Amino acid sequence: MDTTPHPALADLRQSGAGKVKVAVSDIDGILRGKYLHIDKFESALDGGFGFCDVVFGWDSQDQCYDNTQVTGWHQGYPDALVRIDPATARRVPWDADVPFFLGEFVQPDGGPSPLCPRQVLKRVLARAEKLGFQVMTGFEFEWFNFRETPHTWAAKKGVDPEPITPGMFGYSVLRMADNPGFFHALFDEMARFGVPIEGLHTETGPGVLEVAIAFSAALEQADRAILFKTGAREIGKRFGVMPSFMAKWNAQYPGCSGHIHQSLSDGHRNLFHDPGGARRMSPLFESYLAGQVACMMDFGPLLWPTINSYKRLVDGFWAPVKPTWGIDNRTASFRVLAGSPKSTRLETRCPGSDVNPYLAMAAVVAAGLHGVEQGLKLTTAPITGTNQGAENVPRAPRTLIETTRVFRQSEVARSFLGDTFVDHFAATREWEWRQWQDAVTDWERQRYFEII
Repeated sequence: MDTTPHPALADLRQSGAGKVKVAVSDIDGILRGKYLHIDKFESALDGGFGFCDVVFGWDSQDQCYDNTQVTGWHQGYPDALVRIDPATARRVPWDADVPFFLGEFVQPDGGPSPLCPRQVLKRVLARAEKLGFQVMTGFEFEWFNFRETPHTWAAKKGVDPEPITPGMFGYSVLRMADNPGFFHALFDEMARFGVPIEGLHTETGPGVLEVAIAFSAALEQADRAILFKTGAREIGKRFGVMPSFMAKWNAQYPGCSGHIHQSLSDGHRNLFHDPGGARRMSPLFESYLAGQVACMMDFGPLLWPTINSYKRLVDGFWAPVKPTWGIDNRTASFRVLAGSPKSTRLETRCPGSDVNPYLAMAAVVAAGLHGVEQGLKLTTAPITGTNQGAENVPRAPRTLIETTRVFRQSEVARSFLGDTFVDHFAATREWEWRQWQDAVTDWERQRYFEII
């Protein structure tokens, strides 16, 4: 019997750490976790540990769904098995350098959980690997930052948050100087956290920033993305800053995107680049792009997962609203960057910053791989200018329930993500829609209270 300690455990024992922080993704991309004593972590490395499966059975406000089958009150919310991924080892610089690991849910026999977002992405990536491809990706997020704390925000009852800076200052060196501690902490501490940043700057709007996370293999990139969103919030607390990745917090300002850059590699070279091809795009690149143009709407609720997501999809506010493509055109949903062998890639610009990174990544890669598997061809020309050439292209649906209905019926989504996941995720979005239908909003009171 091999009694050699796991390398991750050996490093921890040598460091003298007494506890370890572990986390998993729920359906909405919220990290749920706990601290484990080093002895408990030792056993968890070998056999996993129990984690209540309610993380797949409740919404972002911890309200339990009443319409799901795999988990729910009728199942008693038992513990599900979580397996720690040693490759995700890192330390949290802003939390006393505590050791940190991500986990993923597995079934009792060790097989992947059909509901676990990280496992759903791995399922899609395994299909890419079977085709001989390594998926390389990069996330960009825009998000607003406010001079709020959980207590001040609760006292305001969700009304009138105070941005950390006023005015519309995109790419502003001046505005970066207003909160230098926060900027430096994001850039430097994220790097120490294993989330390297390529670029960080202000965007157009009060207190809004944009980050580009360094390109990597897709699973690692999704890990970095979910850790960035959580880490930014935790770092912000130290500076009295509340980051918000809500897709659209105010109707008068642009929304917040979650762009995903992608290319396929054989392990040695970028397979999207073809110096002799039309537009320097390889036939593989064209089929991958054609797949996203053809069936991205099949995956709509993974790109726009909340009620608020659809408030971002407004004509004239930067967010693309049609499944269009263009050459270095930021008004298109799919921006083709056909440059050097290293830099040629696709930027999918339609997701918002409110996505679960694992599920949004699974969606765009699955749509692209569908195009490759089916040998799809581009049947539309690239748009130019502001959607010129897209006059006859139907726009994306404007509500969560519309995209959810398409998703539930999609054979492509079921093929890549599995029936169990599609049925469960669709049910969670239907629940979200019902919560919205039952709500009475400020807009309704302002419009109807006195005059109707």
